[in-house]
Amino acid sequence: MSDPRAAARAIDALRRGWPVSIGGMDGAIHVLAIETADADRLGAFDPAAAAGILLSPSRAATLKLVNQRDAAAPAMPALVRRVPWIDFAGAVALADPQRDLATPMKGPFPAAPLTTVAAAEAALTLARLAGVLPAFFLLPHAGEPVDVTAQDVAAYAAPDGLRIASRARLPVAAAEHSEIVAFRSAEDPTDHVALLIGTPDGRPPLVRLHSECLTGDVLGSLKCDCGPQLQAALTAIADAGWGVLLYLRQEGRGIGLINKLRAYALQDQGFDTVDANLRLGFAIDARDFGVAARMLTLLGIDAVRLLTNNPAKVAGLEAAGVTVVERVPHAVTPNPHNHAYLATKRDRTGHQL
Repeated sequence: MSDPRAAARAIDALRRGWPVSIGGMDGAIHVLAIETADADRLGAFDPAAAAGILLSPSRAATLKLVNQRDAAAPAMPALVRRVPWIDFAGAVALADPQRDLATPMKGPFPAAPLTTVAAAEAALTLARLAGVLPAFFLLPHAGEPVDVTAQDVAAYAAPDGLRIASRARLPVAAAEHSEIVAFRSAEDPTDHVALLIGTPDGRPPLVRLHSECLTGDVLGSLKCDCGPQLQAALTAIADAGWGVLLYLRQEGRGIGLINKLRAYALQDQGFDTVDANLRLGFAIDARDFGVAARMLTLLGIDAVRLLTNNPAKVAGLEAAGVTVVERVPHAVTPNPHNHAYLATKRDRTGHQL
């Protein structure tokens, strides 16, 4: 039986720089997150200097490891065999793409066979949930019990445990007649909110799925279109007479604030938003729109008019049982700083008006 609390403890351990043992159907591993480790912690974890380096598929592709037989599956995690020149600093250079241009890779980095794939994939998921780089020192783990299983991680990430925690009237500038509803899960400390605008009138509501963006929503960043999209969505829903804005706490397309800022630094080196995420070792878009579907279900909404340019949002809601009766385009005025960003969304992630 899965235990999401075990995943929560593992996430906390990774953020604190503690080792974690993870079990899967094909075996168990002992891992230490490279980002939150240091040379002393590595020495205590791996006194024999034998731990391999676990990397995500996209990071392995960036490092050209997929040219080697033991890392040739592009959808699978990769393991770098430890050799004498990969000390702690070398491992950090493998993990952190911001160092790719400043510290050219010396290599070659020999790939090793990875037999504990389920546990390795769970480790990479835990890294994303913890907001750290998806790169680990890895040792085989033969002891029992493990700290967390792959099933525990899957249960933690599922949106089923989300519940309505609180609700209150909240007049906003775009619509004085509105109500805010907060959602919480017993396992995941991330709180999501919905703003209900207007009064249900028998029609499917106009709904906007808006992912949290501190830099755009609060600080007015010009690198993205998130802030203007948020304000335009509130106005559009108010004009429609009835609708919902779902504010999803999935910063940086699901990779977290710190990793998003790392992606910004990579963009300053000339990479677009897609390549920046991939170089970091993450998916192009790691968001879970099942969370939004769960929120709508708890609000008693099973059909929506979706205000979006992103077909993945339509597919995500539909897959989770919410009917999208209409996709409503959502356009805002570009600026000189986000022109390339918007072109990347159009050309590489399928956004459309």
